[in-house]
Amino acid sequence: MSKNNDHSLALSYLKTGIYFNPSNERFVESLSSEIYVDKSEIIAYMNGVFKTEQKYVCVSRPRRFGKTMTAKMLTSYYSQGCDSSELFEKLSISNCESYSEHLNKYDVIFLDIQELLDSSNDVNDMIKKIKSTLVKVISIAYSKLFSASTKDDLTDILQKLYICTSKPIVFIIDEWDCIFREYNTDIPAQKSYLIFLRSLLKNKDYVGLAYITGILPIKKRGSQSELNMFDEFTMTNPAKLAKFVGFTHDEVIFLCDKYKMDYNEISRWYDGYRFLKDKSVYNPMSVVKALLSEACDNYWTKTSTYEDLRIYFDMNFNGLKDIVVKLLNGDRKKIDTGAFSNDMSTLNSYEDVLTLLIHLGYLGYDFETRDVFIPNNEILDQFAIAIKNVDWKETTAALRASDDLLKATWQGDYKTVAQMIDSFHDDSSHLKYNDENSLAQVIDTAYFRTKDFYTKTRELPTGKGFADIVYMPRPNHSDKPAMLIELKWDKSAATAIAQIESKNYLKALQGYKGNILLIGISYDKSSKLHECIIKRV
Repeated sequence: MSKNNDHSLALSYLKTGIYFNPSNERFVESLSSEIYVDKSEIIAYMNGVFKTEQKYVCVSRPRRFGKTMTAKMLTSYYSQGCDSSELFEKLSISNCESYSEHLNKYDVIFLDIQELLDSSNDVNDMIKKIKSTLVKVISIAYSKLFSASTKDDLTDILQKLYICTSKPIVFIIDEWDCIFREYNTDIPAQKSYLIFLRSLLKNKDYVGLAYITGILPIKKRGSQSELNMFDEFTMTNPAKLAKFVGFTHDEVIFLCDKYKMDYNEISRWYDGYRFLKDKSVYNPMSVVKALLSEACDNYWTKTSTYEDLRIYFDMNFNGLKDIVVKLLNGDRKKIDTGAFSNDMSTLNSYEDVLTLLIHLGYLGYDFETRDVFIPNNEILDQFAIAIKNVDWKETTAALRASDDLLKATWQGDYKTVAQMIDSFHDDSSHLKYNDENSLAQVIDTAYFRTKDFYTKTRELPTGKGFADIVYMPRPNHSDKPAMLIELKWDKSAATAIAQIESKNYLKALQGYKGNILLIGISYDKSSKLHECIIKRV
């Protein structure tokens, strides 16, 4: 490219706000959307750490959890390349003390690494393009300070700019970790990229704020430790930024009321992520899609494929299969996330795999209990699809047969139910089958498809005892019968039914108007067979 063309391109970048002092046009698009949830108070936190030792902020979230929208908002707020006062005066940040102090006061460098990488030959070409373009754009913008033909390095230019203007610079880097996802085995490329970021940001007086976003946290070991100045806010510990990760309970209640959607159904599909103080966190993209289309569906998972899960299931680290089966049945698993190396290639155990799935958004994580779990119905369906396409014969057989078992139960076909539970037991032979708890695990797996129609309660208080398992139809499936299941180990199914009736378990369902199935299921140690009795009330 000739010098004239190079200069013209840099001038075009300056006018359009690409890379340097962007306009607020992209944030205007967000605000103009039919559904916009105000998360602007995150700016108050950024203002609080501005030009302090905590000015380095790394936020990692799954795809479609609002990372880019927040980056656009911060850019519009800080950039002196635009006037955003009319945009923000209607948002909650305008009520914060620091609002006016920082509004449109700084030079902002905005880099979308994914976009830049897509338009480059390789990582080194991308780095070269970033450096040369920024040097030219800044030298044109501050022509009184720099010659258009300056040979200064980018960091020298930025340092001189800071000295002359006394204004710190804001760096906003979106999708910072895409290099480590797309070039996960190219160590030289990763090192080059890290050296670039370190030299650009670390220990630089001109940095007022460095805000980077990605799916993965910063790698703990090796060369990425060069970026150890960043405070990280992750899916395992979002700390003070938890309420900005997704939609909160109150926000979804408000939206459901506005759009006349059933809150319980929205909750079942998209709630489930848990943080320390915010006990209810929803997938924001899916909630918006559901409200606008007036239907709950797998929106977030459609932006990817089950292959994301299948790759890690195929590794089948010792214990992973059994854990996933338990998670499918609504159980939790305590794991240690500390050993995870924060990349997608160094996976040495099932705990590494499960931790990665937390960061990818396929699993929820309870910071207080250190438990991992499947957060909602949207993710549950994706797990079921993935498992059907991996070589987990026992598990896939159970999932595929679950529909037939449920139909047989509704029809009162107790013989078929007993035979199918025998089959589920055989396919789950990895369990230690020696008490009612292990029988309950088989029943949970066998009745996997109840999740499409029912809300399950284990050990429901009934006044004279506890019903083992109760399935209550959700409001939009009121045509289905409620199912009250009592389990017996080495006793008869008739004993189970007698206990339901003698202890008046039905009293716990007082007020329910639909049909009820009383189901007694037992296992005989001698015959190694299950027995079932179904009574319709």
